[in-house]
Amino acid sequence: MAMQDTKTMKTLLTGGTVRKPEQGKQANGKWWKRIVRNWELYLFIAPAFFYFLIFCYGPMYGIQIAFKNYIPTKGFLGSPWVGFDHFVRFFNSYYFWDLLWNTLSISLYELAVGFPIPIILALAFNELKNGFFKRLAQTVTYAPHFISVVVMAGMIITFLSPSTGIIIHMLEWLGLEAPQFLTDPRWFKTMYVFSGVWQSAGWGTIIYLAALSGVDPQLHEAAIIDGASRFQRVRHINIPTLVPTMTILLILNMGSLLGVGFEKYCCCKTRSIWNRRMSYRHSCTARGLSMPSTASRRRSVCSIPW
Repeated sequence: MAMQDTKTMKTLLTGGTVRKPEQGKQANGKWWKRIVRNWELYLFIAPAFFYFLIFCYGPMYGIQIAFKNYIPTKGFLGSPWVGFDHFVRFFNSYYFWDLLWNTLSISLYELAVGFPIPIILALAFNELKNGFFKRLAQTVTYAPHFISVVVMAGMIITFLSPSTGIIIHMLEWLGLEAPQFLTDPRWFKTMYVFSGVWQSAGWGTIIYLAALSGVDPQLHEAAIIDGASRFQRVRHINIPTLVPTMTILLILNMGSLLGVGFEKYCCCKTRSIWNRRMSYRHSCTARGLSMPSTASRRRSVCSIPW
């Protein structure tokens, strides 16, 4: 009786039954049997698993160079530690506030313009009844997504060139004074944002169209019987359906708020400075990787709260 009471007390204290070694071996055996039985599913997720493991988690080992005076000949382990010296130098640099402002202003500008446009396009595509015109409009808006950044930059320069730009000639034909898009720094953010919106807006409608496909047709039928107009049905049925998707995508976009790329900037060769540009300049011209790694860590840490 005393031994039974002792076992009972152990069971109550541990919050469950005491597992024997044989039971643990049986559980491991069932786990391997489950993998073998569903090997097709594990094979299906293997490419994505190894992709994130190699290209996302593997490079995290190099984060330490932000806290070291990295010397390529000595490698990661041989380079001396400097602590937060690179962070202090970065935050006290002359261009820090310009870098931060340019990055935030472009990101917020792109978010304010580029976030609602795919929603509006998806709502418009969903209301089209002509199948041929709907497919044509979707193809035209999807196509820019497949254009590379280099080609996109070449198109921007060609369209906005003061001598041969088609947009410049159209503005002059309308009797308007054509601004210097490529040389005036005030137009850089607008050019950068709207070219990105043109390239990604159509592709961004896909997930919203998928969400709209889940709307129950009976809701629209009931609204039509009650005398609701098309605008009222869009406002009270379609838009509430998109709210969860919009919320998730907004959170994801806010997470990359400081992730403005430098590829288009380098190809267009316009005058503006921000975080990615500084990282590129330091790594290529100053031949140092610690400072750009510090700038990237600052961007990552600031994106975590979102």
